[in-house]
Amino acid sequence: MDEIEPIPVGKFVQALRARLRSDDRNQHCLLKGEISQWKSYPSGHTYFSLRDDGGQINAVIWKGRCRIPDDVKDGQEVLVIGNVDLYPARGQLQIVVERIELIQKIGALEQQKQKLLAQLRQEGVIDRPRKSLPMFPKHLVIVTGKDSAALADMLQLSQSRWPGIRTTVIGVTVQGERAVEEIVRGLAVARELSRESIANSLASPPCDVVIVGRGGGSPEDLWAFNLEAVARSIATMPIPVVSAVGHESDILVSDLVADVRASTPSHAVECCVPLIDDHLAYLMDCEDRMLQGSLRQFNDVRQRLQQLKLRLQLAPSKGVSQAVRYLERLGNDLHQRAAATLQQHKQQLAVLGNALQISHPKRVLERGYMMGTDDKGKVISSVSRLNKGQIISLQFADGEADANIDNIRQHEEET
Repeated sequence: MDEIEPIPVGKFVQALRARLRSDDRNQHCLLKGEISQWKSYPSGHTYFSLRDDGGQINAVIWKGRCRIPDDVKDGQEVLVIGNVDLYPARGQLQIVVERIELIQKIGALEQQKQKLLAQLRQEGVIDRPRKSLPMFPKHLVIVTGKDSAALADMLQLSQSRWPGIRTTVIGVTVQGERAVEEIVRGLAVARELSRESIANSLASPPCDVVIVGRGGGSPEDLWAFNLEAVARSIATMPIPVVSAVGHESDILVSDLVADVRASTPSHAVECCVPLIDDHLAYLMDCEDRMLQGSLRQFNDVRQRLQQLKLRLQLAPSKGVSQAVRYLERLGNDLHQRAAATLQQHKQQLAVLGNALQISHPKRVLERGYMMGTDDKGKVISSVSRLNKGQIISLQFADGEADANIDNIRQHEEET
């Protein structure tokens, strides 16, 4: 028996493409479906998916190939005439569109979304006053996919902006049939953590801000954040909620009912977690301005007193007693004003200093916690960043020690 010669995959794909193109049944196909992932590029080409409940297929409109109706967007239902083709570089089946026309009705998913938005507007949920984010969050809760890239980015960014900030991760499923149930459950846990009765000590303060969301994906992947149960859970949270779903171009119902909408998960952290170095610099600037302002006021008082003293020396004797009394009143008034201003600056500085002291990583360490860093000095926020035999540094309130990792145990769910 002769040995069969293998076919190079590129040659195979090209041959398959030729067979698809030669079959008249694959040319000028009339299709109906809902637009998903519509994207126009600077090159002039447009890519999207055409879907319904039974399936979906990729589609492309080459530059200048056909007229594109105005205001085309995801969720709209269209009629398409096109040819079946195979993109060899990816082995991807697609429809090359020759004509596209809107069907004058909204797609099923988009129609469901618009109906919910109309109901929420009527109830005043969307137009309600929003809660403000805390200036210095004491306890941040993140509700998102466990072990996701979005979560890793958020944890790393939050620790770099404010080392030692208390963070609780509630891992949930963010797409699929269980997504809505689990996101609602995660928000319910965050609601319990926000109650003061759960955490009455400085070692475990109640959470005061929640980030809920996920990284990018198709509209179908993100759709759980467009459903009523999730929207109402967000709207009824007693503390501020930041919705961070997908990319900047994705606008979900959760974005419209949350207290703050972030364009990405990383942007959500930037909204919630301040840069500690900026606030330390601000405190130092306040102290300097307070000192300089006080010195200027005292110098002004000294100069005015010198001027009055000179005037008294030149004044007739009969006016001396009257001038002395005036001088005393003026001096007392200037002294009281300077003292009041100084006290006001001291109070402002004390409030800011106290807030920073409470949230400062050293205070956390003094309460019995420790902070681990790798050989590059980066904070280790997850056991996924540890390796057996790795040497890490443990920082305590009064010093630090090196440790060798012998055993690694990862919890099934971090709460």
